[in-house]
Amino acid sequence: MQLLAFVLIYPFLWLVSILPFRLLYAVSDMLFFLLYHVVGYRKKTVEDNLKLVFPEKSEAERKQITKEFFHHLCDMILEAIKSMNISVEDMRARYKFTNIEVIKAFEKQNKSIVLMCAHYGSWEWIFIIQTYVKFRGYAIYKRLNNKYFDKLVRDIRARYNSYLVTTKETIPTLTENMKNGILTMNGFVSDQTPKKEKAYHWNTFMGIEVPIHTGAEMLAKKLDMPVIFFSVKRVKRGFYETTFQTLAEHPNEFKDYEITDQFLKLVENQIHEAPQYYLWTHKRWKHRKV
Repeated sequence: MQLLAFVLIYPFLWLVSILPFRLLYAVSDMLFFLLYHVVGYRKKTVEDNLKLVFPEKSEAERKQITKEFFHHLCDMILEAIKSMNISVEDMRARYKFTNIEVIKAFEKQNKSIVLMCAHYGSWEWIFIIQTYVKFRGYAIYKRLNNKYFDKLVRDIRARYNSYLVTTKETIPTLTENMKNGILTMNGFVSDQTPKKEKAYHWNTFMGIEVPIHTGAEMLAKKLDMPVIFFSVKRVKRGFYETTFQTLAEHPNEFKDYEITDQFLKLVENQIHEAPQYYLWTHKRWKHRKV
């Protein structure tokens, strides 16, 4: 069944991936109408999340954020598909880095690094950074249930010397690279919800006390890797700007969870500035304390 699903869906994805951007975003507009007006995909989750973290906003304001979020979500879905065939030149033109020198400085020092980000803006095209640096890139991810689509996603990343590893594979992979003198840049999307029984740290996020993922900080301390936060700003449709900020050059000099808490504050700032670009469909606050 997995192979059949892949065989049936892949040609459609490939056709979408070769569309010029003008037509790609026309498809995105149609997808928005379907998801928002017809299917209502996780619409209640989005509305509940916004009501929870923005009680001071009016219903009309939250509805506007919801609509703008779904437009952005559909763009991201189509842009992820476009990754199958987009050229390096196109992606470089559309996904720019304001201060790549922050990353290059650690490269010159021969230091592997940890990158932390949130489900904000656009993280799908970040792997184009591999065309600017010598690091081998890794992103920690959850394996897809369909092994054929999982291989497709990994193959797309591998085009840019960027690789996907599961949580269980992370420490063995990075430790082996370190032994072999291979510089790595390791990306963590660190705002997701950990399992409640595995939560070591709780703090407020958008005013709500929730369990916090600490894996990026713990790995950085274990392997003595500097920690960098990257924020993504949507300049206009299909164009993004990424800025880096060093959170900890020497992570073991920080108290436990201090780096993680600093990261969360920066994410909150992004959300308050433009909430429509956060991924409101995931149940980030499902384990909150009441």
